[in-house]
Amino acid sequence: MDVISSLKWRYATKKFDADKLLTEEKLDILKEAFNLTATSYGLQPVRMVVVSDKALQQRLKEAAMNQSQVLDASHVLIICVERKVEAPFVTNYFDRVKEVRETPDAILKPFREMLEQKFDNQPKSDTREWAIRQAYLTLGNLLTVCALEEIDACPMEGFEPEKFDEILELKKHNLASALVLPVGYRAQDDMFADFKKVRRPQKETIIHL
Repeated sequence: MDVISSLKWRYATKKFDADKLLTEEKLDILKEAFNLTATSYGLQPVRMVVVSDKALQQRLKEAAMNQSQVLDASHVLIICVERKVEAPFVTNYFDRVKEVRETPDAILKPFREMLEQKFDNQPKSDTREWAIRQAYLTLGNLLTVCALEEIDACPMEGFEPEKFDEILELKKHNLASALVLPVGYRAQDDMFADFKKVRRPQKETIIHL
């Protein structure tokens, strides 16, 4: 399928076929796509937890308003944000830039110091909101890749982040859950698969200047 056909094919899957699992190859594509997603300043204040253990998925389901997708999906992807983004986090990024691109310190220093000061001095709530916006960028990218790979997905905000954090022991990784994305393959009897998409017409959403 081409990109537009793929996007028309995808929908927020309401019922997964619990017996159909993603191959390691498909899962690797999603992991690589997550890691390649553009983020502000290139800092990647996001990480992803991949869950495929059914007992763990059952516990997560209970913390996600008992939505069946969390249990029946092949895998549940939890997009998380870093709880602490300060100067050391920024410094580590620029160390990677220097290593990968062999960029001289003299060139990196002004931008690095600006970002170190920014994240050390701005309110932590601002940093948290900035990181969450990056999580949504990764979600959007993953949804498109899923469509292209004919992987079904259901993006979710309807869950209890604190309970997810506890179940997955995210605090010890300095992480907080932000978004949930069950992935797998649609059940044959999911009636939502045949529903026509409802979108505003382009004349209402696109402005040409």
